[in-house]
Amino acid sequence: MKYPEKVSKHIINWIDEYLNRSGMKGLVVGVSGGIDSALTSTLCAETGRDVTCIEMPIYQNKDQVSRSKKHIDWLKKKYSNVSSMIINLDNTYNSFIESIPKIESPENELSLANTRSRLRMVTLYYFSSLNKFVVAGTGNKVEDFGIGFYTKYGDGGVDISPIADLLKSDVYKLAKFHKINDEIIKAEPTDGLWDDNRNDEDQIGASYKELEKAMSIADKIDQDLSEREKEVLNIYKTFNSSNRHKMLPIPVCKIPKGYLR
Repeated sequence: MKYPEKVSKHIINWIDEYLNRSGMKGLVVGVSGGIDSALTSTLCAETGRDVTCIEMPIYQNKDQVSRSKKHIDWLKKKYSNVSSMIINLDNTYNSFIESIPKIESPENELSLANTRSRLRMVTLYYFSSLNKFVVAGTGNKVEDFGIGFYTKYGDGGVDISPIADLLKSDVYKLAKFHKINDEIIKAEPTDGLWDDNRNDEDQIGASYKELEKAMSIADKIDQDLSEREKEVLNIYKTFNSSNRHKMLPIPVCKIPKGYLR
């Protein structure tokens, strides 16, 4: 990133202009203790608009809770327009589990992980509607447009995506520019949706640095790649293909002319 200050100002102005056009009063951001939500909430705070940061733990790892709390405390000290709340969703999640059939399978495990994300989305939109706020998404470019590494109608259910044109490496650079807590910058990226606290690389099979390179060469041919680079490129293409449905508009069945009238 050549010009972090220019990139930062551009995003901040973009958020502000969106609020002006929409007539909404502020922003709500889910803060997880990860770098993407930390940067997004900071950029939102920089607009000077009202920002509500919400922690939504569901049997969360203590380190993630600690990092999110530290970040929000830092934000509130630095920006008078930032408020926060903690909505513990343990009981809500438990109630859901008790209401569905007991199934032991990897697919059920994934479905429950996605359910955690969707419960958080519902929570954000409750406060969004209550306060006429915009839900700011926290996905980066690799996740949102590369491998589709997010939950459909979970963390993918947002009003605006301020950092979705930033690669993960850009996110780190901008986070350092804004002096975001070093503990967050050094933490292993994780979606925080699993009981065993697996990180993103565990789930994907490649680091974000590797994925960024794969994303940049995915459409090129006749490449001289190492065996690991070929492996990562295959991982990237597999995720990109299987998650394509998340990245495209919802298919609409068009009725032929004359069928309806």
